[in-house]
Amino acid sequence: MRVFFALWPDPPATAALAAAAVELAALAGGKAVPAAKIHLTLAFLGDVGEDRLEIARSAASRLRCKAFDVALDQAGSFRGARVAWVGSRKPARGLVELHAALIGELAACGFPPDERPYTPHATVARKIGRPVERRAIAPIEWRARELSLVESDLGRGSYNTLAGWDLG
Repeated sequence: MRVFFALWPDPPATAALAAAAVELAALAGGKAVPAAKIHLTLAFLGDVGEDRLEIARSAASRLRCKAFDVALDQAGSFRGARVAWVGSRKPARGLVELHAALIGELAACGFPPDERPYTPHATVARKIGRPVERRAIAPIEWRARELSLVESDLGRGSYNTLAGWDLG
């Protein structure tokens, strides 16, 4: 199973992100990510077996983090990955703390942390042909209330939420 931990935006934020996806895809010559697939990844685990999946679930269940507000206020692109994104100039403290706690729990269970620094963002366009210069956008906001463990079904091109934890 190919899995990751994510935050899903609420419906108004999803609609705003989907509109940004269409705009950025047109600007960069790419394909907009469908609204139902737009999320903010906290940790990508990749392909894991059922035994490792249970370990990841256990790690997440030990987290004690509070709900927090997310504000995505800039757009840009990653040239190598050929994606356009919407992210935060200054990520919310709660997001930074949740990410650090999750990565710490996962590392303690043998999941190696990503070597790259964490750059919170929502990918909104793929297969872009032109880079998007980093720029400010009107903030897209929502209250993060749940952490989700998600399976990426590459065959169907869909995401399936496997588990969720309330951010109390």
